[in-house]
Amino acid sequence: MTKELEREVARKAKAMTRREVIIKAIAKQITWQQAADICGMTARHMQRLKIAYEKYDVGGLVDGRGGRPRRPRIPVATIEEVLRLRREEYVDFSVKHFHEHITEKHRLAISYKWTLTVLQDAGLAERAPGRGKHRRKRERRPMQGMMLHLDGSTHQWIAEQPARDLIWFLDDADGRVLFGRFVEEEGTLSTFEALHHVLAQRGRFCELYHDRGSHFGRTSKAGAGPDAEQNGQVSRALKALGIRQVFALSPEARGRSERSFRTVQGRLPQELRHAEITDYDAANRYLEEVFIPDFNRRFSVRPAQKESAFTPLVGIDLRLLLSAKHERVVRNDNTVTFRNTTLQIPESKDRMHYVRCPVLVHEFVDGSLGISYQSKLLARYNRDGDLIADSKPRARRALP
Repeated sequence: MTKELEREVARKAKAMTRREVIIKAIAKQITWQQAADICGMTARHMQRLKIAYEKYDVGGLVDGRGGRPRRPRIPVATIEEVLRLRREEYVDFSVKHFHEHITEKHRLAISYKWTLTVLQDAGLAERAPGRGKHRRKRERRPMQGMMLHLDGSTHQWIAEQPARDLIWFLDDADGRVLFGRFVEEEGTLSTFEALHHVLAQRGRFCELYHDRGSHFGRTSKAGAGPDAEQNGQVSRALKALGIRQVFALSPEARGRSERSFRTVQGRLPQELRHAEITDYDAANRYLEEVFIPDFNRRFSVRPAQKESAFTPLVGIDLRLLLSAKHERVVRNDNTVTFRNTTLQIPESKDRMHYVRCPVLVHEFVDGSLGISYQSKLLARYNRDGDLIADSKPRARRALP
Protein backbone atom coordinates (compact mmCIF):
# COMPACT_ATOMS: atom_id res chain seq x y z
CA MET A 1 0.00 0.00 0.00
CA THR A 2 1.46 3.36 -0.99
CA LYS A 3 1.81 6.20 1.49
CA GLU A 4 -0.83 8.19 -0.38
CA LEU A 5 -3.32 5.36 -0.13
CA GLU A 6 -2.47 4.84 3.53
CA ARG A 7 -3.21 8.49 4.27
CA GLU A 8 -6.50 8.24 2.36
CA VAL A 9 -7.47 5.12 4.30
CA ALA A 10 -6.58 6.79 7.58
CA ARG A 11 -8.61 9.89 6.66
CA LYS A 12 -11.66 7.81 5.80
CA ALA A 13 -11.31 5.72 8.92
CA LYS A 14 -11.42 8.86 11.06
CA ALA A 15 -14.44 10.20 9.18
CA MET A 16 -16.57 7.03 9.40
CA THR A 17 -17.41 4.48 12.06
CA ARG A 18 -17.38 0.75 11.38
CA ARG A 19 -21.14 0.79 11.08
CA GLU A 20 -21.05 3.51 8.42
CA VAL A 21 -18.42 1.63 6.44
CA ILE A 22 -20.44 -1.60 6.54
CA ILE A 23 -23.61 0.23 5.49
CA LYS A 24 -21.76 1.64 2.48
CA ALA A 25 -20.56 -1.84 1.61
CA ILE A 26 -24.10 -3.24 1.87
CA ALA A 27 -25.32 -0.35 -0.32
CA LYS A 28 -22.63 -1.40 -2.86
CA GLN A 29 -21.03 2.02 -2.75
CA ILE A 30 -17.72 0.36 -1.87
CA THR A 31 -16.49 -3.23 -2.02
CA TRP A 32 -15.97 -5.36 1.08
CA GLN A 33 -12.22 -5.35 0.45
CA GLN A 34 -12.26 -1.55 0.39
CA ALA A 35 -14.30 -1.59 3.62
CA ALA A 36 -11.62 -3.74 5.24
CA ASP A 37 -8.90 -1.35 4.04
CA ILE A 38 -10.76 1.69 5.40
CA CYS A 39 -11.17 0.05 8.81
CA GLY A 40 -7.56 -1.13 8.79
CA MET A 41 -8.32 -4.85 9.15
CA THR A 42 -7.98 -8.03 7.13
CA ALA A 43 -10.63 -9.12 4.67
CA ARG A 44 -11.23 -12.20 6.82
CA HIS A 45 -12.00 -10.12 9.91
CA MET A 46 -14.28 -7.86 7.85
CA GLN A 47 -16.13 -11.01 6.76
CA ARG A 48 -16.63 -11.89 10.44
CA LEU A 49 -18.02 -8.42 11.13
CA LYS A 50 -20.31 -8.67 8.11
CA ILE A 51 -21.75 -11.97 9.40
CA ALA A 52 -22.11 -10.54 12.92
CA TYR A 53 -23.84 -7.43 11.54
CA GLU A 54 -26.25 -9.54 9.46
CA LYS A 55 -27.23 -11.44 12.59
CA TYR A 56 -27.11 -8.81 15.34
CA ASP A 57 -27.12 -5.45 13.50
CA VAL A 58 -25.02 -2.78 15.31
CA GLY A 59 -24.73 -5.00 18.38
CA GLY A 60 -22.63 -7.43 16.33
CA LEU A 61 -19.88 -4.82 16.02
CA VAL A 62 -19.50 -4.54 19.80
CA ASP A 63 -17.16 -6.78 21.76
CA GLY A 64 -19.40 -9.45 23.29
CA ARG A 65 -17.05 -10.59 26.02
CA GLY A 66 -18.92 -8.53 28.62
CA GLY A 67 -21.40 -11.35 29.08
CA ARG A 68 -24.62 -9.62 27.87
CA PRO A 69 -26.43 -11.58 25.13
CA ARG A 70 -26.96 -10.03 21.70
CA ARG A 71 -30.43 -10.07 20.24
CA PRO A 72 -31.07 -10.70 16.53
CA ARG A 73 -31.92 -7.56 14.58
CA ILE A 74 -33.03 -6.55 11.08
CA PRO A 75 -31.53 -8.72 8.29
CA VAL A 76 -29.29 -7.37 5.57
CA ALA A 77 -31.96 -8.12 2.96
CA THR A 78 -34.17 -5.52 4.64
CA ILE A 79 -31.34 -2.98 4.60
CA GLU A 80 -30.82 -3.59 0.90
CA GLU A 81 -34.54 -3.19 0.21
CA VAL A 82 -34.68 0.09 2.18
CA LEU A 83 -31.71 1.48 0.27
CA ARG A 84 -33.16 0.32 -3.06
CA LEU A 85 -36.52 1.97 -2.39
CA ARG A 86 -34.78 5.16 -1.36
CA ARG A 87 -32.66 5.29 -4.52
CA GLU A 88 -35.27 4.14 -7.04
CA GLU A 89 -38.73 5.26 -5.83
CA TYR A 90 -38.52 7.79 -3.00
CA VAL A 91 -35.39 9.77 -3.72
CA ASP A 92 -37.06 13.16 -3.07
CA PHE A 93 -39.08 12.16 0.02
CA SER A 94 -38.11 13.39 3.48
CA VAL A 95 -36.91 10.64 5.83
CA LYS A 96 -40.10 10.76 7.92
CA HIS A 97 -42.26 10.65 4.82
CA PHE A 98 -40.15 7.83 3.37
CA HIS A 99 -40.42 5.84 6.60
CA GLU A 100 -44.22 6.13 6.59
CA HIS A 101 -44.41 4.77 3.04
CA ILE A 102 -42.06 1.82 3.51
CA THR A 103 -43.79 0.75 6.73
CA GLU A 104 -47.38 1.23 5.54
CA LYS A 105 -47.17 0.40 1.82
CA HIS A 106 -44.18 -1.96 1.67
CA ARG A 107 -44.75 -3.59 5.08
CA LEU A 108 -41.16 -3.22 6.31
CA ALA A 109 -41.16 -3.49 10.11
CA ILE A 110 -38.43 -0.99 11.02
CA SER A 111 -38.26 2.03 13.29
CA TYR A 112 -37.87 5.59 12.15
CA LYS A 113 -34.62 6.04 14.11
CA TRP A 114 -33.10 2.95 12.52
CA THR A 115 -34.18 4.11 9.03
CA LEU A 116 -32.67 7.55 9.58
CA THR A 117 -29.38 6.09 10.79
CA VAL A 118 -29.05 3.70 7.84
CA LEU A 119 -29.86 6.38 5.27
CA GLN A 120 -27.41 8.83 6.83
CA ASP A 121 -24.68 6.20 6.98
CA ALA A 122 -25.28 5.35 3.31
CA GLY A 123 -25.14 9.01 2.32
CA LEU A 124 -28.81 8.97 1.21
CA ALA A 125 -29.97 11.47 3.85
CA GLU A 126 -28.33 14.59 5.21
CA ARG A 127 -27.50 15.04 8.85
CA ALA A 128 -29.34 17.94 10.48
CA PRO A 129 -27.26 20.98 11.40
CA GLY A 130 -27.03 22.28 14.94
CA ARG A 131 -30.11 24.01 16.29
CA GLY A 132 -28.39 27.26 17.27
CA LYS A 133 -29.34 29.33 20.27
CA HIS A 134 -32.15 28.45 22.64
CA ARG A 135 -35.58 29.89 21.86
CA ARG A 136 -38.76 29.62 23.87
CA LYS A 137 -41.76 28.28 21.96
CA ARG A 138 -45.06 30.12 22.24
CA GLU A 139 -47.65 27.94 23.95
CA ARG A 140 -50.60 26.81 21.90
CA ARG A 141 -54.05 28.22 22.58
CA PRO A 142 -55.89 25.82 24.91
CA MET A 143 -59.11 25.46 22.87
CA GLN A 144 -59.97 25.00 19.22
CA GLY A 145 -61.29 28.17 17.57
CA MET A 146 -59.36 30.61 19.76
CA MET A 147 -56.71 31.39 17.12
CA LEU A 148 -56.45 30.34 13.48
CA HIS A 149 -53.40 30.75 11.22
CA LEU A 150 -53.92 31.75 7.58
CA ASP A 151 -50.95 31.81 5.22
CA GLY A 152 -49.93 31.15 1.62
CA SER A 153 -46.91 29.36 0.20
CA THR A 154 -45.65 29.82 -3.37
CA HIS A 155 -44.04 26.68 -4.75
CA GLN A 156 -43.85 24.55 -7.88
CA TRP A 157 -46.05 21.80 -6.51
CA ILE A 158 -46.38 19.91 -9.83
CA ALA A 159 -43.47 19.28 -12.19
CA GLU A 160 -43.69 21.07 -15.55
CA GLN A 161 -46.48 23.28 -14.20
CA PRO A 162 -46.12 26.92 -13.08
CA ALA A 163 -45.77 27.71 -9.39
CA ARG A 164 -49.02 28.25 -7.49
CA ASP A 165 -49.93 29.60 -4.07
CA LEU A 166 -51.20 27.09 -1.53
CA ILE A 167 -53.65 28.70 0.91
CA TRP A 168 -53.33 26.97 4.27
CA PHE A 169 -55.70 27.47 7.23
CA LEU A 170 -54.90 25.71 10.51
CA ASP A 171 -55.99 25.83 14.13
CA ASP A 172 -53.39 26.90 16.67
CA ALA A 173 -54.72 24.65 19.45
CA ASP A 174 -54.25 21.29 17.74
CA GLY A 175 -52.47 22.06 14.44
CA ARG A 176 -55.41 20.67 12.46
CA VAL A 177 -55.70 21.94 8.88
CA LEU A 178 -59.19 23.33 8.26
CA PHE A 179 -58.76 24.43 4.64
CA GLY A 180 -56.21 24.07 1.86
CA ARG A 181 -56.41 25.04 -1.80
CA PHE A 182 -54.16 25.91 -4.74
CA VAL A 183 -54.85 29.36 -6.25
CA GLU A 184 -53.09 31.36 -8.93
CA GLU A 185 -52.27 34.18 -6.52
CA GLU A 186 -52.88 34.79 -2.83
CA GLY A 187 -55.09 37.82 -2.25
CA THR A 188 -58.42 39.15 -1.04
CA LEU A 189 -60.66 36.65 -2.84
CA SER A 190 -58.58 33.62 -1.83
CA THR A 191 -58.74 34.85 1.79
CA PHE A 192 -62.52 35.22 1.57
CA GLU A 193 -62.81 31.71 0.11
CA ALA A 194 -60.87 30.24 3.04
CA LEU A 195 -62.85 32.27 5.59
CA HIS A 196 -66.16 31.26 4.00
CA HIS A 197 -65.24 27.57 4.18
CA VAL A 198 -64.23 27.68 7.86
CA LEU A 199 -67.08 29.97 9.00
CA ALA A 200 -69.69 27.86 7.22
CA GLN A 201 -68.25 24.54 8.47
CA ARG A 202 -67.15 25.46 12.00
CA GLY A 203 -68.54 28.89 12.93
CA ARG A 204 -67.01 32.13 14.15
CA PHE A 205 -63.58 32.00 15.79
CA CYS A 206 -61.77 34.51 18.00
CA GLU A 207 -58.49 35.57 16.32
CA LEU A 208 -56.94 35.38 12.86
CA TYR A 209 -53.12 35.28 12.81
CA HIS A 210 -51.50 36.20 9.48
CA ASP A 211 -48.59 37.97 7.84
CA ARG A 212 -48.44 41.60 6.71
CA GLY A 213 -49.64 41.03 3.14
CA SER A 214 -51.25 44.09 1.58
CA HIS A 215 -54.63 42.34 1.30
CA PHE A 216 -54.67 41.85 5.09
CA GLY A 217 -53.86 45.44 6.01
CA ARG A 218 -52.10 48.67 5.22
CA THR A 219 -48.64 49.77 6.42
CA SER A 220 -48.27 53.46 5.64
CA LYS A 221 -44.68 53.90 6.83
CA ALA A 222 -41.93 51.57 5.62
CA GLY A 223 -40.25 49.73 8.46
CA ALA A 224 -43.08 50.49 10.87
CA GLY A 225 -45.87 48.24 12.06
CA PRO A 226 -49.34 48.00 10.50
CA ASP A 227 -51.57 51.04 10.81
CA ALA A 228 -53.71 51.18 13.93
CA GLU A 229 -56.85 51.76 11.83
CA GLN A 230 -57.47 49.22 9.06
CA ASN A 231 -60.29 49.66 6.55
CA GLY A 232 -59.40 47.15 3.82
CA GLN A 233 -61.73 44.50 2.44
CA VAL A 234 -60.51 41.70 4.73
CA SER A 235 -60.28 43.95 7.81
CA ARG A 236 -63.82 45.20 7.23
CA ALA A 237 -65.23 41.67 7.03
CA LEU A 238 -63.35 40.50 10.13
CA LYS A 239 -64.49 43.54 12.07
CA ALA A 240 -68.12 42.84 11.11
CA LEU A 241 -67.72 39.26 12.35
CA GLY A 242 -66.03 40.31 15.59
CA ILE A 243 -62.81 38.45 14.76
CA ARG A 244 -59.59 40.09 15.97
CA GLN A 245 -56.74 40.51 13.49
CA VAL A 246 -53.24 39.64 14.69
CA PHE A 247 -50.37 40.73 12.41
CA ALA A 248 -47.14 38.73 12.57
CA LEU A 249 -44.21 41.16 12.53
CA SER A 250 -41.60 38.65 11.29
CA PRO A 251 -41.39 35.19 9.65
CA GLU A 252 -40.06 33.80 12.94
CA ALA A 253 -43.26 34.91 14.66
CA ARG A 254 -45.21 32.61 12.33
CA GLY A 255 -43.12 29.59 13.28
CA ARG A 256 -46.08 27.24 13.62
CA SER A 257 -47.42 27.85 10.11
CA GLU A 258 -43.88 28.03 8.65
CA ARG A 259 -43.04 24.60 10.08
CA SER A 260 -46.30 23.25 8.72
CA PHE A 261 -45.38 24.57 5.25
CA ARG A 262 -41.94 22.96 5.42
CA THR A 263 -43.62 19.65 6.14
CA VAL A 264 -46.11 20.13 3.29
CA GLN A 265 -43.41 21.16 0.80
CA GLY A 266 -41.43 18.06 1.74
CA ARG A 267 -44.40 15.74 1.17
CA LEU A 268 -47.10 17.07 -1.14
CA PRO A 269 -45.06 17.44 -4.40
CA GLN A 270 -43.75 13.91 -3.99
CA GLU A 271 -47.22 12.50 -3.32
CA LEU A 272 -48.68 14.32 -6.31
CA ARG A 273 -45.92 12.88 -8.49
CA HIS A 274 -46.44 9.42 -7.03
CA ALA A 275 -50.22 9.68 -7.72
CA GLU A 276 -49.43 10.80 -11.31
CA ILE A 277 -51.32 14.10 -10.90
CA THR A 278 -50.41 16.63 -13.58
CA ASP A 279 -52.85 19.54 -13.15
CA TYR A 280 -53.97 21.72 -10.26
CA ASP A 281 -57.68 20.85 -10.47
CA ALA A 282 -56.85 17.22 -9.75
CA ALA A 283 -54.32 18.38 -7.15
CA ASN A 284 -57.05 20.31 -5.30
CA ARG A 285 -59.21 17.19 -5.20
CA TYR A 286 -56.27 15.13 -3.91
CA LEU A 287 -55.57 17.82 -1.33
CA GLU A 288 -59.13 17.75 -0.01
CA GLU A 289 -59.82 14.02 -0.20
CA VAL A 290 -56.44 12.46 0.63
CA PHE A 291 -53.66 14.74 1.78
CA ILE A 292 -55.37 16.95 4.38
CA PRO A 293 -57.14 14.06 6.19
CA ASP A 294 -53.85 12.13 6.26
CA PHE A 295 -51.93 15.24 7.38
CA ASN A 296 -54.37 15.82 10.26
CA ARG A 297 -54.20 12.18 11.28
CA ARG A 298 -50.42 12.27 11.49
CA PHE A 299 -49.63 15.74 12.81
CA SER A 300 -52.56 17.15 14.76
CA VAL A 301 -52.28 17.05 18.54
CA ARG A 302 -54.76 16.89 21.38
CA PRO A 303 -55.73 20.41 22.55
CA ALA A 304 -55.27 21.26 26.21
CA GLN A 305 -59.04 21.59 26.68
CA LYS A 306 -61.71 19.57 24.91
CA GLU A 307 -64.21 22.46 24.64
CA SER A 308 -64.41 24.54 21.43
CA ALA A 309 -64.39 28.33 21.06
CA PHE A 310 -66.15 28.15 17.68
CA THR A 311 -69.64 29.73 17.79
CA PRO A 312 -72.35 29.20 15.15
CA LEU A 313 -73.31 32.06 12.82
CA VAL A 314 -77.02 32.74 12.50
CA GLY A 315 -78.74 35.20 10.17
CA ILE A 316 -75.57 36.28 8.33
CA ASP A 317 -75.25 36.12 4.55
CA LEU A 318 -71.62 35.02 4.27
CA ARG A 319 -71.68 35.32 0.50
CA LEU A 320 -72.33 39.07 0.71
CA LEU A 321 -70.17 39.69 3.75
CA LEU A 322 -67.12 37.82 2.40
CA SER A 323 -66.89 39.59 -0.94
CA ALA A 324 -64.88 42.53 -2.24
CA LYS A 325 -67.22 45.53 -2.20
CA HIS A 326 -67.14 48.62 -4.42
CA GLU A 327 -69.46 51.62 -4.08
CA ARG A 328 -71.38 52.81 -7.12
CA VAL A 329 -74.36 55.09 -7.92
CA VAL A 330 -77.03 53.81 -10.31
CA ARG A 331 -77.37 55.74 -13.58
CA ASN A 332 -80.60 56.93 -15.19
CA ASP A 333 -80.86 53.72 -17.23
CA ASN A 334 -80.58 51.50 -14.10
CA THR A 335 -76.99 50.47 -14.88
CA VAL A 336 -73.65 50.70 -13.08
CA THR A 337 -70.17 50.35 -14.52
CA PHE A 338 -67.50 48.16 -12.99
CA ARG A 339 -64.08 47.81 -14.62
CA ASN A 340 -65.32 48.70 -18.09
CA THR A 341 -68.27 46.31 -17.76
CA THR A 342 -71.86 47.59 -17.71
CA LEU A 343 -74.18 45.81 -15.29
CA GLN A 344 -77.93 46.18 -15.95
CA ILE A 345 -80.15 46.02 -12.87
CA PRO A 346 -83.28 43.98 -13.69
CA GLU A 347 -86.83 44.93 -12.77
CA SER A 348 -87.79 44.30 -9.17
CA LYS A 349 -91.03 43.81 -7.25
CA ASP A 350 -89.67 46.01 -4.45
CA ARG A 351 -89.00 49.25 -6.37
CA MET A 352 -89.93 50.88 -9.63
CA HIS A 353 -86.26 51.71 -10.26
CA TYR A 354 -82.90 52.28 -8.50
CA VAL A 355 -81.84 55.47 -10.29
CA ARG A 356 -79.31 57.51 -8.21
CA CYS A 357 -79.39 54.91 -5.44
CA PRO A 358 -76.04 54.10 -3.78
CA VAL A 359 -75.38 50.39 -4.35
CA LEU A 360 -72.51 47.99 -3.80
CA VAL A 361 -70.88 45.93 -6.54
CA HIS A 362 -69.61 42.62 -5.10
CA GLU A 363 -66.78 40.42 -6.34
CA PHE A 364 -67.62 36.92 -5.13
CA VAL A 365 -65.06 34.19 -4.50
CA ASP A 366 -66.30 32.15 -7.49
CA GLY A 367 -65.43 35.03 -9.86
CA SER A 368 -68.99 36.24 -10.41
CA LEU A 369 -70.25 39.77 -9.71
CA GLY A 370 -73.29 41.03 -7.84
CA ILE A 371 -75.17 44.22 -6.99
CA SER A 372 -76.76 44.79 -3.58
CA TYR A 373 -78.88 47.58 -2.15
CA GLN A 374 -79.33 47.99 1.62
CA SER A 375 -77.78 44.54 2.25
CA LYS A 376 -80.10 42.81 -0.24
CA LEU A 377 -78.72 41.16 -3.35
CA LEU A 378 -80.44 42.48 -6.48
CA ALA A 379 -78.74 40.33 -9.14
CA ARG A 380 -75.64 38.34 -10.03
CA TYR A 381 -73.56 38.51 -13.23
CA ASN A 382 -70.71 36.74 -14.91
CA ARG A 383 -67.49 38.61 -15.71
CA ASP A 384 -68.86 39.68 -19.09
CA GLY A 385 -71.78 41.45 -17.43
CA ASP A 386 -74.41 38.88 -18.43
CA LEU A 387 -77.16 38.31 -15.90
CA ILE A 388 -77.09 34.90 -14.19
CA ALA A 389 -80.61 33.60 -14.72
CA ASP A 390 -81.26 32.06 -11.28
CA SER A 391 -80.39 35.36 -9.54
CA LYS A 392 -82.96 37.52 -11.36
CA PRO A 393 -85.72 38.76 -8.97
CA ARG A 394 -89.31 38.36 -10.00
CA ALA A 395 -90.71 41.42 -11.78
CA ARG A 396 -93.52 43.54 -10.34
CA ARG A 397 -96.96 42.42 -11.37
CA ALA A 398 -98.87 44.94 -13.47
CA LEU A 399 -101.74 46.70 -11.72
CA PRO A 400 -105.22 45.65 -12.93
